[in-house]
Amino acid sequence: QVAVQESGGGSVQAGASLRLACTSADGFNFKNLNMAWFRQAPGKEREGVSCIKWIGERTYYVDSVKGRFSLSRPNADTLYLQMNNLKPEDTAVYYCAAGGFCSESPNDYNGYPKWGQGTQVTVSS
Repeated sequence: QVAVQESGGGSVQAGASLRLACTSADGFNFKNLNMAWFRQAPGKEREGVSCIKWIGERTYYVDSVKGRFSLSRPNADTLYLQMNNLKPEDTAVYYCAAGGFCSESPNDYNGYPKWGQGTQVTVSS
């Protein structure tokens, strides 16, 4: 069962911007939940991209997107990932997840029980 719904993916040229959105698909809201974005490129393992803690709304990013991506939670029902200056290496399926562990290290993004089906981001050079 899909718990969250991603949107906003697409095909763009390098240097362009996209904003991914994540909303609840089964009626729960994101209040009091850590939230995260993951991505999986073809032939690669899934990696954590960014997460936000429900306490203090602190955000963390994988090194490869720092300064280009920005995570925000404008309300209890929506999570955004603003992606600027996109690069071909950002090409992947991006997944939103709720309810897991969030820390400075993307390797520690785990225990997320609620996932979406993903949205494709393709960046061409």
